Amino acid sequence: MKDLNDIRVFLNVAELGSFAAAARVLSMTAPSVTRAVGALEERLGVQLFVRTTRQVSLTSAGAVYAARMRPLLQAFDDAAEEVREQEAAISGHIRVNAPLSLGQQVLPDVLSGFRAENPAVSMSVTLTDSFVDIVAARYDLAIRISGPPDDKSTIWRKLCPIRRVLVASPGYLAANGAPQDPDDLQAAACLGFDAEAVSENWELTNGGRRRRVRAGSVLAGNNGEFLARLAENGEGVALLPYFIVETALAEGRLVQVLDDWTPSELWLTLYYPPYERLPMRIARFSDFFEAYVTRVRLL
Repeated sequence: MKDLNDIRVFLNVAELGSFAAAARVLSMTAPSVTRAVGALEERLGVQLFVRTTRQVSLTSAGAVYAARMRPLLQAFDDAAEEVREQEAAISGHIRVNAPLSLGQQVLPDVLSGFRAENPAVSMSVTLTDSFVDIVAARYDLAIRISGPPDDKSTIWRKLCPIRRVLVASPGYLAANGAPQDPDDLQAAACLGFDAEAVSENWELTNGGRRRRVRAGSVLAGNNGEFLARLAENGEGVALLPYFIVETALAEGRLVQVLDDWTPSELWLTLYYPPYERLPMRIARFSDFFEAYVTRVRLL
């Protein structure tokens, strides 16, 4: 630690160009500053400053040493501050945007658990299935079930893949027959999910085989639970996250079809504004949310 303290003194003298000014900033005596720099020069075996009665300037060796040590010392200070913050109580407000179904089924327990550990944090949550401009809308983070973002200015953190399944009601299958191959879906009523409630494309794979199915030509919506209810009503086949239809599958209101075909991958993701450094309250909530969804395995 003595080396670090002497380096800190040296950098202050180099920045201020004065032993006396550095002493004032560091709340030290001028002789103490001189001794610290002298001890550092002795350990390094080089002269770091040219001292005259009028000014103090860096030698070439001192300039090189200052350029190398300044970012290292800053990194050391940042690391120490981050460790202290990890152990400190956090406070402040967090604005979250999340999908409607995920928000209703998962977020209440997440927020209650998080606030039990961090009571000084206040939160507001907006639920929408459409992508939002989190910078313009001033959200601290957004939770999404999606592929890679189109907005490259945001920070994108992948948490875990989202399992999706093809489902239909027993009544629909009895009336129309259970599809045996994705080609059978071309003539089926496929319910489309899209932010603008227009048609979507399903990409399905089975080993080396690939199929593309157009959905939403008859019925489309922008909310998963809405489409799940339509499927229960016998309106057609839907491709939905498993956590939305898990209960309906267990109760027999929906049946999984084409379970040997895998839909294209979607991820549970967190989006952040382009922070240079993630605020501790946001980092702490993100870690809590990730631990929750991983532990509970709802997704």
